[in-house]
Amino acid sequence: MIRYSLVCDADHGFDSWFPSSESYDAQAERGLVTCPICDSAKVTKALMAPSVARTDRGQVPAPVVAQPEATMPMIAEPERQVRAMLRALREQIVANSEHVGTRFPEEARKIHYGEADGRPIYGEASPAEARALIEEGIDVAPIPIMPDDRN
Repeated sequence: MIRYSLVCDADHGFDSWFPSSESYDAQAERGLVTCPICDSAKVTKALMAPSVARTDRGQVPAPVVAQPEATMPMIAEPERQVRAMLRALREQIVANSEHVGTRFPEEARKIHYGEADGRPIYGEASPAEARALIEEGIDVAPIPIMPDDRN
């Protein structure tokens, strides 16, 4: 087994294991090696320090160069699929709704009470504001926040 440090075209770093270098090449050529963060198939090997077996047992060990941590640990396929679905849902909402920012609670009430044209909107509301809207009978739901959105 070979562990490669990989990087996608969006500069997300991650590690992955392959049975052989030929296996990596074949999978990469077919577009099967994808970034667990953004799902990009434009992935290349990152610069790595080789792991060499030591033959100097009993002697003073040579200095070791630390490898940088990957930006995100490997995630299981089911979690990657869920993230892709949440990302698609979020993109659908953003593409087909009006962003009203912090005016969300006010705009949602205007639409609910017929003071403004009905239309899909999204924006920001505090937990207390969202709770008040729900108590008034106004349908609201949180939009999924992706891990990348927090950075």
